[in-house]
Amino acid sequence: MSKIKIKTLGCKVNQYEAETIAEKLAQAGIQVNALHPEDADGDHVDVCIINTCTVTQKASMQSRQAIRRAKRAHPNARIIVTGCYAQTQPQELKALEEVDCVIGQAEKHLIPELIIACPAGQKKKLPPLPLQNQTNAKFDAPPPIISRHRSRPFLKIQDGCDAFCTYCIVPYARGRSRSMPFDEALARVGAIKAAGYHEVVLSGIHLGCFGQDLTPPRSLGDLLHQITVAQAIDRVRLSSIEPAELTDTILDLAVKSETICRHFHIPLQSGDDAILKQMHRPYDGRFFADLVTRIHSRMPDACIGVDTLIGFPGETDRAFENTYRLVEELPIAYLHVFPYSPRKGTPAGEFAGQVPAATIKARTRVMRALGRQKRAAFYRRHLHLETRALIEARRDRASGRLKGITGNYIPVLLEGPDSCMNTLQPVRIEKIGNDGQISGRLSNPGTAHYQSEANCPSH
Repeated sequence: MSKIKIKTLGCKVNQYEAETIAEKLAQAGIQVNALHPEDADGDHVDVCIINTCTVTQKASMQSRQAIRRAKRAHPNARIIVTGCYAQTQPQELKALEEVDCVIGQAEKHLIPELIIACPAGQKKKLPPLPLQNQTNAKFDAPPPIISRHRSRPFLKIQDGCDAFCTYCIVPYARGRSRSMPFDEALARVGAIKAAGYHEVVLSGIHLGCFGQDLTPPRSLGDLLHQITVAQAIDRVRLSSIEPAELTDTILDLAVKSETICRHFHIPLQSGDDAILKQMHRPYDGRFFADLVTRIHSRMPDACIGVDTLIGFPGETDRAFENTYRLVEELPIAYLHVFPYSPRKGTPAGEFAGQVPAATIKARTRVMRALGRQKRAAFYRRHLHLETRALIEARRDRASGRLKGITGNYIPVLLEGPDSCMNTLQPVRIEKIGNDGQISGRLSNPGTAHYQSEANCPSH
């Protein structure tokens, strides 16, 4: 029987797609595990699947490192490479001696069939699959992931992107925006609840565009409204949403219904209007500030996460300062800070004013320090307050305690019995450790009664 290991880099959509591959293989009776750096050849493996990312130069480098590490750990394993890096630079990956097969995005779902057709013990090389152009790709809708590896399964309801930001390779790797049919998306949320889950994370490459390509056109707000009306699941979390697409409809639902998690991850990229225009971002700093302020005024307990891209061509000291000050002044809970790196095939890769690597590194360090301050301040605002948390199905490896995640994205460690796992529980936030770890206690284990997350005070 074949034994497979998978390594996934990059976004939640990539993680979701890797899980669909793993689930399909598991249903065929093939053992599938995560590929870890500490793996050694003593643990026999037949095939290693590397699901790559290429959103930055570092992501591409990490993908190549994962390929080489997998081959060192398992020299007799066949190496399959897929994902965004495989789609955009297949020849570069085929040139690596460790790689047996490169598979693009459109063919990713065929990997299980490919492995099953070439079982362990056969020496023949894996047959190549032709890479298809992603421009007119259809929405790939694999069955829902009903896996016990997650307490909060992802559901990909959208793929691709039409924005073509000047720094971004993703539209070339993923193709144009396309959506899961509306009724199917609602049914799959219901199927996840029926399988015993309490939360689903809706994901997409450009999630806020969900439904725009459907006939008749629908919206993410329409789907969220229908989920709440149908009580399709207890809790829905959005993976990431663009500023202009976080509509009043979605905010109104989050205010009125505890089904919608008060957690909004919103890409800013830059707080400088000139840089935003060069990036081809459809908003300015004032729009972003007004949006965050409006969310906070309506939901003081909301967790607002922000992406920033540091060192875009033409980013002067003043432009960086504008980004820093905007983030500093807003009630933001955490930052994801990405250093800019030119991507071959994107307009920004040819722009004048490329920022020196040392400058980007220094600015990134400063921005990440601000992010740590923001996160600590957000956690402190929730000390000694009650909320509810979804208790994960696995205990914390280091402490042995239960792990929970609140609707507004606070991870908390708790003492309690295994019977609380995969349940929504009222918890009280009690302590922030020197390492930033949050400790709490179960307010009333075993009951579904809880106090509202809206009890959190204003910033």
